[in-house]
Amino acid sequence: MSTDAPLIAVALHYEDGGVPTVTAKGRGTLAERILETAREHDVFVEENALLAEALSAVEIDDEIPVELYRAVAQVIGFVLRASGRL
Repeated sequence: MSTDAPLIAVALHYEDGGVPTVTAKGRGTLAERILETAREHDVFVEENALLAEALSAVEIDDEIPVELYRAVAQVIGFVLRASGRL
């Protein structure tokens, strides 16, 4: 990501069998705070600027769109495997 592009962060919530929803999103300073909070609570952080940009168009508390299922599923699968839950 270029240094002049603002940092983007999007937080998702997922429960088994459900569709992930956007729970927080922001750019710049707010994005930094979202990331800081995630790390303070040992929440996995995936650094993927293209996915974050796409997810930033989703409203808070809305489910992610079908078009992003595959990309988000890959991230969730990685997190579940890394945590030993899959």
